[in-house]
Amino acid sequence: MSGFASRAAFDAALADLPEPDRAATGAARARQAALTKPPGSLGRLEDIALFMAGWQGTARPRIACGRAALFAGNHGFVVHGVSAFPASVTEAMVANFVNGGAAINALATAAGLELSVVALELDRPTADFTQSPAMTEDECLAALSAGAAVVTPELDVLVVGEMGIGNTTAAAALCARSFGGAVAEWVGPGTGVDPDGIARKIAVVERALAYHAGAPHTPFETLRRLGGREIAAIAGAVLAARRQRVPVVLDGFITCAALAPLAAHAPAITDHCIAGHCSAEPGHVRLLGHLGLEPLLSLGMRLGEGSGAAVAVSVIRSALAAHNGMATFAEAGVAEAL
Repeated sequence: MSGFASRAAFDAALADLPEPDRAATGAARARQAALTKPPGSLGRLEDIALFMAGWQGTARPRIACGRAALFAGNHGFVVHGVSAFPASVTEAMVANFVNGGAAINALATAAGLELSVVALELDRPTADFTQSPAMTEDECLAALSAGAAVVTPELDVLVVGEMGIGNTTAAAALCARSFGGAVAEWVGPGTGVDPDGIARKIAVVERALAYHAGAPHTPFETLRRLGGREIAAIAGAVLAARRQRVPVVLDGFITCAALAPLAAHAPAITDHCIAGHCSAEPGHVRLLGHLGLEPLLSLGMRLGEGSGAAVAVSVIRSALAAHNGMATFAEAGVAEAL
């Protein structure tokens, strides 16, 4: 997908969301019914196979080409002491991703995923969103388009991940503006700030929400005012994937928060998404409820990078292996009595 040339193009894409192939889902369901097992005995693995069939448009879905796209960006509001680490760590970690030394490198390899690292102007953080919009309209469109660019026609599944010191603060702001509730319900420790750090995060988010209170509550405006480049890029990637019917595996709190402004306006945006896991970040379980997603895994992970989603892809591969590799009752010569 070429990207989003204008705010109107983004709005139009969000207003016209393709649906899964119902015929392919029906054919996959018929295959499930014929496999040598009691109906429903593989539990959610069966649901995953049907989900993948509908979005891939085939009764025998597969993952021949899977991609983990990791977006990195820096945030101007980190000057307020909301993170346990300085913004320079973002660039250092990007170098680690490129050199193959991070958790996501190992986990993407284990899951059979190629890794695409997209660093977004790390030397130019977004503006401090307590004093102005985080991004101009052009900057937000550029970030959305950078996300869309990772979605290519050969993809069978897309994992989205992120790196950006301080971005749990932006995620909390996006969730609070999109779904309401007390700011404290959305703010957590992120990379490990102490109680004083959490209090600073809450105060920063509250100031940002107050500053932007009079702005339009449209998905684009919320993203550009309170998001970051890496967060907007995730939103662009997920929307572009929907346009091409590519199933998406979401990671933790931040990747899901990238969809909060979109989902508040168009709840169906998550229909082609699987929540890979439930992060240890406190706001994530609350956010998954708003997005209507049930996580595949709950492993106490809170690293980001797409790490939890990459682990979930191994479960998805298992679901497809059973769906495609098992014999039917007719093929096995087994009476349908299970």
